[in-house]
Amino acid sequence: VGTTASVVTTATTMAAVRIAKAETNHLASALNATSHILRGDEAARYDRADLAHTVAGGALNASAMGAWAVVNELLPRTRTPLGAIAKGAIVSGLAYVTDYVIVPKRLTPGFEKRLSPTGMLTIYATLAGALALGEWLAQRSSFQPIPQRV
Repeated sequence: VGTTASVVTTATTMAAVRIAKAETNHLASALNATSHILRGDEAARYDRADLAHTVAGGALNASAMGAWAVVNELLPRTRTPLGAIAKGAIVSGLAYVTDYVIVPKRLTPGFEKRLSPTGMLTIYATLAGALALGEWLAQRSSFQPIPQRV
C-alpha cells in the first residue's frame, strides 16, 4: 500500500499544481480549493501558497489519495499490465462518483471550483495511471520465480 499511496499522492498533486498553473496562472489554486472542506468556499478563490490553504489542501488531497490507494490494494491483485490499467481506471471512476455524486458538496475535492472539465479529467486520469503504476510496481516486487526442477 505504501508504494501505491506514494505514487498516487505525488502524481495527482503534481498534476493538480501543473494544471492549476496552466489554467489559473497560480500554482496553489487547485490545492487551495481543496481546503474549502475546512475553510469554506472562499478558499477556492485564494491564489497564494500558504499554510492555511495550500498545506491544508495538500494534506486533504494526500489523505484522499492514500484512501484510494488502500481501496486499490483491497481489490484482487492483477497479473498483467492491462489488468493494472483497468483496475486503476475502475478505482479512479469510483473516486469520481464518490467525490461528485455521493458525498455532500462541502466534502468534494474542490478542484472543480478552479479547474476546467479537461483539467478535472486530467486529474482523474492521473489518478488512474498512478494506481496502475502502483499496482504494476507491487506486481514486480511480489514476483517469485518458480524454481525449476533439474
